[in-house]
Amino acid sequence: MNPAPPAEPSDRAESPDRASRFLQRWLGADPARPALLDDMARLSLAEADLGAALARELAAGLPLPRAMRRLRNLLVCAIIRRDLSGQASLDEVVTAMTRFADFAIRTHAAALTEELVAAHGMPTGEESGRPQQLMVLAMGKGGGGELNVSSDIDLIFVYPEDGETAAAPGQRQLSNHEFFVRLGRRLNAALSEIIEDGFTFRVDMALRPNGNSGPLAASLNMVEEYLIVQGREWERYAWVKARAVTGDPEDIAALDAIVRPFVFRRYLDFGVIDAIRNMHAQIRAEVKRQERLHPERSHNVKLGRGGIREIEFLAQVFQLIRGGRDPALRERSTRTTLHLLAERELLPQDTVERLLDAYTFLRNLEHRLQYLEDAQTHTLPASEDDRLTVARWMGLPDVPTLLARLEQQRSFVAAQFDAIFADKSESADPDTPTLADDPENLDAIRSRLAGLGYDDPATAGARLVATLQGPRLSSLPEASRARLLALGDAALGQIATVVREAGIGSHAATLGRLLDFFEAIARRSAYLSLLTEYPHTLERVIRMINASGWAATFLTQHPILLDELLDDRNEGAGDMALLAQALDTQLSAAAGDTERQLDILRETHHAQLFRLLALDLAGELSVERLADHLSLLADTIVGATIRHAWRTVATRHREEPRFAVIAYGKLGGKELGYVSDLDVIFLFDDDDEMAPSNYAKLAQRFITWNTAHTAAGILFDIDTALRPDGASGMLVSTVAAFERYQDNAAWTWEHQALTRARFCAGDADIGARFEAIRDKVLRKDRSGMEARLKDDVVAMRKRMRDASVNRTTLFDLKQDPGGMIDIEFIVQYLVLRHAANYPQLTVNTGNIALLRLCGGLGLIDPALASSVADAYRAMRKLQHQVRLQGQEKARVAPALLGTHPDSVLRLWQACFGG
Repeated sequence: MNPAPPAEPSDRAESPDRASRFLQRWLGADPARPALLDDMARLSLAEADLGAALARELAAGLPLPRAMRRLRNLLVCAIIRRDLSGQASLDEVVTAMTRFADFAIRTHAAALTEELVAAHGMPTGEESGRPQQLMVLAMGKGGGGELNVSSDIDLIFVYPEDGETAAAPGQRQLSNHEFFVRLGRRLNAALSEIIEDGFTFRVDMALRPNGNSGPLAASLNMVEEYLIVQGREWERYAWVKARAVTGDPEDIAALDAIVRPFVFRRYLDFGVIDAIRNMHAQIRAEVKRQERLHPERSHNVKLGRGGIREIEFLAQVFQLIRGGRDPALRERSTRTTLHLLAERELLPQDTVERLLDAYTFLRNLEHRLQYLEDAQTHTLPASEDDRLTVARWMGLPDVPTLLARLEQQRSFVAAQFDAIFADKSESADPDTPTLADDPENLDAIRSRLAGLGYDDPATAGARLVATLQGPRLSSLPEASRARLLALGDAALGQIATVVREAGIGSHAATLGRLLDFFEAIARRSAYLSLLTEYPHTLERVIRMINASGWAATFLTQHPILLDELLDDRNEGAGDMALLAQALDTQLSAAAGDTERQLDILRETHHAQLFRLLALDLAGELSVERLADHLSLLADTIVGATIRHAWRTVATRHREEPRFAVIAYGKLGGKELGYVSDLDVIFLFDDDDEMAPSNYAKLAQRFITWNTAHTAAGILFDIDTALRPDGASGMLVSTVAAFERYQDNAAWTWEHQALTRARFCAGDADIGARFEAIRDKVLRKDRSGMEARLKDDVVAMRKRMRDASVNRTTLFDLKQDPGGMIDIEFIVQYLVLRHAANYPQLTVNTGNIALLRLCGGLGLIDPALASSVADAYRAMRKLQHQVRLQGQEKARVAPALLGTHPDSVLRLWQACFGG
């Protein structure tokens, strides 16, 4: 075994060789054993070392079962000595036992398979014709690589497919099923039968499909049918740790493909909290019953309150909730999973450290309880002398100190367990009237809403009753309906509080938005579970939908984003470099599954957008900063889409495409909103004969990946009308062709659009070439064509205005005279008119900065430039507020704008006249 850091110092009264009765008996049975023990303590426990140690036993003429048991006893004694003398860590102990269990299973399975094949022939797949191998699945702690020293091993036997053995003359043919059942029986006996040298491992097969009443070995088809039709919630918990110890890699992969969707749901599965809560309650009830019957068996460190099992549940609930979306959380080890929970900020770092400390303490204590007699026990011994021995093995001076430390660790674990698993669905005041009492009593509901201070209890009450009586909610299963009514009860008072504290919104409108949301998730029990298990999330939902109708619609369309409201761990916009890296990892893991890749892109974009929305509604982002974040997020998504869509082009001629996406419009100007389209063109620089067709495929896939409707919605609408020659032009252009077009054939409006264009994603060298072309075109000397430039700009503006006539009394922030498009056209004109002499104007810094720069250069009146810049900022803010309320057109009362449109019109007059 490899050296390990010393364990916690102790004041032991006696050496482990004398204190462990099992170790004493083993050493006393043969004078040669002390030397063997010394040799074993120096081994690394790699399979080769175990094989060599087994070979020595076999060389003495022992049959394999006896040799394996003697090796097991030697190993356990070596572990006891090393652990109790402070030379072995917990990791060494559990890893050594797991490796040995794997070794014993493989060795016996190979030998027994050989015997059965000799008697009956090789089992062969009926459909594939392939030789069949038994897959032995280690479950529980064995599957997680954390096996106890005196633990049994939980196994499941699976074989690939039905068929028959290829029996030779003289051999008796068996069905594959009968072959592998016989093999399983013999393997169990080889491991667990008690003979003169004891046993190797006790074997528990109760986790197999249909438990002890099911067949000992099951085919892949049988496993799949069972999990789909009969698989229960507790079995999902068990199968998290399933690990194949034997079997063909192809068959193991096929089994994993069957088990993964059963264990890990693609959505966030908060319903598992209630399932684990119920399972845990049954376990605790049995432990309490045993403690009543046998008081001397108190302090169960595994199944008792705050014990090892509760730590395992704490780790695994996050795996079952999120493992479908985060493959890293499919880890089998409890310790590794806890570390991952801290990395992903699902649990605080200090909480995870204390849970790991408690886990180490409890597992070390568990081992010391077992070291006394090599017994599978998890309770403190009845004997005070044995308790004192265990206390000193734990590095503690006496039993009271041990009990105090045990209580301290268990209390912390229990508190963390309760924080997640305590039932939060019960009403705090059972005497308070609820919607479940009489959901159709409109008068009672109106009276209740009036008492809560609703501004329009009649309207709100009518809407609530109509929803409760509607077909979606009235046809729900009883459990879901009860949960939804309880959420409604909680929401009514919270809406009153939120509207009062926010000073905006309407009770009836906010209740209506919430009911729309409830109707959308009514049949999604996972979301009802989330809101029930985390009541503060419901309050956050209400605050958000009260502040923004658009937010309400977005959340209703994408309820998976509820997870983002659980806590504050991800409220920031996040590091885009880290996001890009994580996104790339997820997309690579889903390679070959385009549908899943599309959903990953959408889920990532929606989650980031939702975090920005939370900051926005909290007033922590200006419109400009929000647009910067949204634009950078879009750049990141576009870059990831290009990289991974390219890998789906079967005819691609190079690993990395020499291809770039150029952003125009709002994305180009970094003024993106929550629902903005992406105006883009595609450039490439590649002389390969396959380049034009492959990059056309890439561009088309880019558009499809963005615009396709999946279960997660869409990413962006894509507009490519600004490419050379517009809709009649090629979808992709070479850099050289783009340059020629801009120099010789582009219209003035296309040069206007170029003022807001920039490299977005893809090949950086192409991006640099584009920026150079853009700079050259914008700096073209237009001094002799000023009149034509003005006419072209004014004519294009008139065409746009004529196409969007506003017949209301409201002011259209974009299209009306003195609005945002007038400002944008003024800036574009100034850049094209003066960039030849003032190259700093070609820098894409946004309309406000360019207006102030033009004023500073004396190209326009500085005071007027400042006024129009303020107007643009004010209009963007108003536009953003209108869009947040879900209005399609950005139109507001003219009084909200003051003199801003007049300032814009004065600057228009100064630039263009008339």
